[in-house]
Order: sequence, then C-alpha cells, then structure tokens
Amino acid sequence: MSVPLYQAKTDFLRMLVPLQDGPLPARDLLTAIETEPSGLSQQPAVLRRSGIVTSTREGATGAYELAGGDAADLLKAARRILTEVPAGRNELPAEPRGAEVVAR
Repeated sequence: MSVPLYQAKTDFLRMLVPLQDGPLPARDLLTAIETEPSGLSQQPAVLRRSGIVTSTREGATGAYELAGGDAADLLKAARRILTEVPAGRNELPAEPRGAEVVAR
C-alpha cells in the first residue's frame, strides 16, 4: 500500500511525540497515538529496526522509548518550527505541492 510522504511523516512524528518525555508502556502509547493494537505493533517495529526506538519487557508488559538524542532533537526542532509559524500564515497547506508517495 502506498501513502503520501507527508502522511508517512505525520505517522512517524505521531508515534514519537508521546515518547519524548521518557519510556511508555505499550498500553499508554496505544492510547496516546489513538490507534488499534494491530497498528501499534507495526509502527514501533519499523522504528526499532531503524534504531530510533527501543523496547523493553517486564513480564507481560512491554514499554517503548526513544533510543537516542537524534529523535529527541528532531521533535524539539519540529515543535519550534511549528510554533513559530510567521504571522499571517496561521494555517499550514492541506496538501504540499508535489507531494511524494511512499510504500508501506
């Protein structure tokens, strides 16, 4: 299945934002990103393979956390950019020009 690149980026950030304050149990991450349990298992797996997120397990409970500073730095930069949108540009474009598509 192919999705626009902007959607893939949105999904990526949506998954990381709840982890910026530290590790989260899987059930809390599921609630934070408002996704179905099947979706939760797929998204962190991709991020774990790429080294962005790590997971731990205590008994039956799994938890996820950011693996290093690069992802945290990215989130800080994204927050700064999005909160400092110049006056007169109160809305971001609905669809970027030349939106790319990525395969899932």
